Amino acid sequence: MWIQLILLAAIVGVALTLNRSTADARHQAIRRILLMLFVAGAAASVLFPQILTRIANLIGVGRGADLLLYALVIAFLSFMATSFRRMNQLQSRITVLARELTLAQARAEDAEARNRAAQDRPATAVDDEEGPAGTVR
Repeated sequence: MWIQLILLAAIVGVALTLNRSTADARHQAIRRILLMLFVAGAAASVLFPQILTRIANLIGVGRGADLLLYALVIAFLSFMATSFRRMNQLQSRITVLARELTLAQARAEDAEARNRAAQDRPATAVDDEEGPAGTVR
């Protein structure tokens, strides 16, 4: 019974991470703390597997390996959720950059075409400061 509640809470937690911003420093700090806790827990479960089995029995799971499997499923769902969000953010940024690059190239080509048109234009009387027979107007 306990494990069902824990797993449902973890799934809700993963769903909530899909709806929040991940760009701030606070989120990165929390993620690093959780990573360190994961490393410490993983090392403890390798060194003392009987502790994992006791924890599993306390929350209603038969074996420590099953509890580890459940935890890995939740970790995998979290990874997929954050990867999906990151991919969407990167796609949005790439789209904005591609649009800006296209506009910059169009501006450069337009300026180049104007320069060519100005160079190819014949001189007019206004541009010519000299009148007939070399007299200045």
